[in-house]
Amino acid sequence: MMDGIDPSDLKWRVVAPVLDRLGLGGPAAVNLLTGTALVESRAARLVQGGGGPALGVWQMEPATHDALWRMLDGAAHADLQTRVRRMTCSDIPRARQLIGNLRYGCAMARVKYVFDPAPLPDEKDTEGLCAYWKRVYNSALGAGRVDSVHVAAFAMAVAA
Repeated sequence: MMDGIDPSDLKWRVVAPVLDRLGLGGPAAVNLLTGTALVESRAARLVQGGGGPALGVWQMEPATHDALWRMLDGAAHADLQTRVRRMTCSDIPRARQLIGNLRYGCAMARVKYVFDPAPLPDEKDTEGLCAYWKRVYNSALGAGRVDSVHVAAFAMAVAA
């Protein structure tokens, strides 16, 4: 029995359309964001286990979410800010939408990667995608590793 969202459904019914709407798509980005959900939560957890603060299948912390919105503020990112805002609901605080609004959670996860100047790895480079996730998204402080388990999750994303 599999737990979580089917990787192919996540990739093609959520991630690819969201990234296209943001204007930040392409095969490498789609695989990166699908793999990110798989390594962060197995695309299954809506809140971090153990009482941690991370929310949604992309496991973004509210403080990171809020910092990203501050980074989006200003004329340089006005178009992206508008595109992301269109994925929100008006009656729920934005950080809380990371839990149940897959489009918004995906969009915010992609925004996290936008601010890194390095190019995305090749779309099929599972170890490169995993290393990119670790460096940019999970960070040196995160519990994630570039190891066979995490690389396998990116391989699942590529194959989906």
